[in-house]
Amino acid sequence: MRRQALTKTPSIREIFLAGLRDAHAMEHEALALMDRQIQHLAEYLDVQARLRSHRGETERQIERLDIILASLDESASTFKDMAMSLSGNLAALATMLAPDKVLKNSLANFAFENFEVASYRALIEMAREGGFPDAIPLLQETLQEELAMVEFLEKTLPAVVQRYLSAHRVAKPADH
Repeated sequence: MRRQALTKTPSIREIFLAGLRDAHAMEHEALALMDRQIQHLAEYLDVQARLRSHRGETERQIERLDIILASLDESASTFKDMAMSLSGNLAALATMLAPDKVLKNSLANFAFENFEVASYRALIEMAREGGFPDAIPLLQETLQEELAMVEFLEKTLPAVVQRYLSAHRVAKPADH
């Protein structure tokens, strides 16, 4: 006779809720990262301004996630939010002393924002499959904000690199 597995297969609702809580924590991590970076962008005012703007978007994204969770009679994980916020602070501190922190942060932000895009696309699909249609417009609004941030980072990366090199008077290799 075969033994049944002791673990229960999670429902789409459970997977969706876990994804929402992960996204909530991810946005808290994003706030911590942005707070640390904004302080150190005096020479990159366009990036600083966009990060400030995106910080406001991120706060509204958290509110939208709270609305979705409340509509499902659930709440965010305070522990996970605090852990991810700490993680964001530690990640920001790790690059704070690096001489090329603006470059490292630009690359990290680009990767992080693309991760957020993928997360929200997955959540939208889960909402469709799980029968949570009210969540979809809220998640799509957040997805559009994240896509706009990715586009900004992609467009400004070359200028950030050039400004960094100019500010640090990096010698160009000799022509051969």
